Amino acid sequence: MEKAFRQEPSDILKIVLYGPESTGKTTLARALATHYNTEWVPEYARAYLQQKWDRTGEVCKPEDLPPIAAGQMQMENTLTRQANRLLICDTDLLVTKVYSEVYYEGYCDPEIEKFALSNTYDLYLLTSTDVPWVADDLRDKPGEREEMFTLFKAALEYYNRSFIILKGSHEKRLEEAAYHIDKLLSR
Repeated sequence: MEKAFRQEPSDILKIVLYGPESTGKTTLARALATHYNTEWVPEYARAYLQQKWDRTGEVCKPEDLPPIAAGQMQMENTLTRQANRLLICDTDLLVTKVYSEVYYEGYCDPEIEKFALSNTYDLYLLTSTDVPWVADDLRDKPGEREEMFTLFKAALEYYNRSFIILKGSHEKRLEEAAYHIDKLLSR
């Protein structure tokens, strides 16, 4: 399964939306893709886990993480080939690693962890918790968003990832994200 988690080489600029649940990542990913006339990679776990929930009423288990990671990377690799100069990723395997460690007592599948750390992205957009939490079938930590934000930020710092924190309205976040992406595109 190792190959399933590997990021294919590319010259495309890759941006990751990153942060706790219900902080506007998908909304911003769509808006950035529209703004730059390019592709965006949805969060594979959402579709996978929603389908599981609808079918069985069960939530994520450790054995779901390898197929989720493989599905995420398959979509990313496919859309990288279709992207126009940059690709917007609604998540990455580092998100999977952080959530795995939170939910499963510090455990992350070693292969997922290996590629969470070796796959590369040009910029992480860490979304703040200053937007209203929206309930759905899968979200389960409305009172822990600040704690999760701290964990996500700590992982970016620990693994020396380039990131900015986005706060404020959707419009303000889009404007700030575009400013930083434009700087990367102009290099």
